[in-house]
Amino acid sequence: MEQFGQDYARLCAAAGAAPQEAVLRRLREPDGARGRLDLAAQSLSLQTCSALGRLLPGAAPFAALALGDCGLSEEGVRLLLHGLCSNTTVKSLDLKGNNLRSMGAEALGKLLRQNKSLRSLTLEWNSLGMWEEGFSFFCQGLKANNFLQRLDLRNNQINHQGAGELAIALAQNTSLQELDLRWNNIGLLGGRALLNCLHSNKTLKRLELAGNNVPGDILKAVEQALDHNQDREVILSEAQNQVNILSKEVLSLKDEKSKQFMDFVDTVDKQKEERARSEKMSAARVSQLQEALDEQYSIMNSLKTKLQMTEAALALSEQKVHNLGELLRAMKQEQNCVAECHFKELQQQKQEGADREGRLLHDLSAASEKNLLLRNQVDELERKCKVQQDQLFQVKQDLANTTAELKLRAVEAEERLEMEKRRFKQSLEDMESLRIKEVGRMTQHMEASERSMHSRIQSLEAIRISLEEELSQVKAAALTERGQAEEDLIKVRSQARLEEQQRLEHLEEKLRLMTELRDEAQNCCLKQKEMVAEAQAKAKQLSLYADGLRKRLDELQQDLDSKEEEKVTELNKVKVELQEQIGHLEAERAAQDGLREKIATLERQLKALSSNHREALLDKEGEISLLLEKLRMKEAEISRVKEEEAQRASFLQNAIMAYVQGSPLGAHSSRK
Repeated sequence: MEQFGQDYARLCAAAGAAPQEAVLRRLREPDGARGRLDLAAQSLSLQTCSALGRLLPGAAPFAALALGDCGLSEEGVRLLLHGLCSNTTVKSLDLKGNNLRSMGAEALGKLLRQNKSLRSLTLEWNSLGMWEEGFSFFCQGLKANNFLQRLDLRNNQINHQGAGELAIALAQNTSLQELDLRWNNIGLLGGRALLNCLHSNKTLKRLELAGNNVPGDILKAVEQALDHNQDREVILSEAQNQVNILSKEVLSLKDEKSKQFMDFVDTVDKQKEERARSEKMSAARVSQLQEALDEQYSIMNSLKTKLQMTEAALALSEQKVHNLGELLRAMKQEQNCVAECHFKELQQQKQEGADREGRLLHDLSAASEKNLLLRNQVDELERKCKVQQDQLFQVKQDLANTTAELKLRAVEAEERLEMEKRRFKQSLEDMESLRIKEVGRMTQHMEASERSMHSRIQSLEAIRISLEEELSQVKAAALTERGQAEEDLIKVRSQARLEEQQRLEHLEEKLRLMTELRDEAQNCCLKQKEMVAEAQAKAKQLSLYADGLRKRLDELQQDLDSKEEEKVTELNKVKVELQEQIGHLEAERAAQDGLREKIATLERQLKALSSNHREALLDKEGEISLLLEKLRMKEAEISRVKEEEAQRASFLQNAIMAYVQGSPLGAHSSRK
């Protein structure tokens, strides 16, 4: 960092400008040792921007550059960003609060197209959205960039058109994971454009849209799409981990098999060496035997010249030697056959090893095809999720329409109920007027009052019957409560009838005693009015209670229907997710079972090969031991034949000596 400060001072001096002390102080701070250059809230001059722009290309001694609230001019921003285009170490850039305009937006677009090390870019509190051409250039750079992971565009006055261009860029971008668009002016159209781009963008995990006048349903849909992207990334990472684990297992199996094959080749080489040694030993022994036989032949030839009597014995010995030579030839032929058999077995084992390698390669190709199939299935599941989201959107629209229709029907039902209530009130008012007239008539004519009372009772009963029928039609959704209400009404009727019977009896008594009991008749009429008013009040209370119960039942039924629909949708979602997870798990389990079965079969084949190899080695060792025993037997026979021939030669020599001594030549020689 000190060298960077020295270079900065040198460039400023070369340009004829004094270096800024604040910049030099920040370059000398220990913060630079941690890889960060903080120049925030420093008013940087154009010469400083030019010097920094010349020093930034290549490798800089810091990984984060903070230039927030520096009041940069458009030319200064262009120089700095031009230097950052070819930088390879800066990963975080902060340009907050610099009032960037069209030229700054174009420079940012060029930076995003050319820079390959920048991972985080903060552009809060600028005015990029006001300049349509510059912002479109910036969006084109973002579309071409495949390295940026975090972008902050808060408070940049971005409208719905800028949001549309940004959505087009996001649809092609494959690296951005976090995007902050809070406190702009995106609106409904911009929110829809961003939501549509999420169908093709599978890498964006976080999108902030607060303070943009975006409807709540679009925000929820965006959250669902982001959650889907996160779930997809988790599934892909798990699948990649499983593929890596399987590839490692396959490589470990290959290594083990190669080691086993090398061990097998080493054992075969050792066996060949042992066989060569045994063949050399047997050849040496045969040569020794041949030399001994040659010596015997020479001895026999010398004895033939001296002795003619030993020809028969020598012929017998020659026959025996000939037989021994045939046996040796037969042994050699057997050894050659055994060597050929071993060579054929080695070739078969090599062919089997090559076949196994071919099978393993075939299994690897099958595993890669399965991985491709799994990826295709993941794509199909994503398409299905898109279709389900569209269906959910249509269902939401249908629900909104149905709720509007239900509200209209509820309003119509309330209007009908109000009309019926008005009719009932009018009928009650008419009844009250009739009752007032009838009371006047009762005072005048008691007989007419009795008839009017009967007619009134009948009319009341008819009205009550009509009211009961209307209440029964309205209370069809609440059968239990309607039964209770009907029982209450029946009780009221019985009470009213009993009271009316009592009143009739009183009236009859009053008719008999008209002159004496007029006052009592008037009191009874007043009582009857009070009782009728109480009955009407009770009927009103019951009707109101029934209406309240009906409304409560309707509300509860609607709540139950909505809850049931939510539960059904949630259950369907959970079932679909569980089925997908179960399918993935079953596929993985089947793949693991297949690999385990292959490993078990390979282990079994290896065990069988090792057992067969051991058995073959044991058989060969047994054959070698038998051959050694035969050689020992032959050597014993040869030694026995040598001893017999030596004894015979000694006997012949003794006999010859005795013959020579007993002859006249011998006597003559002895005399001499």
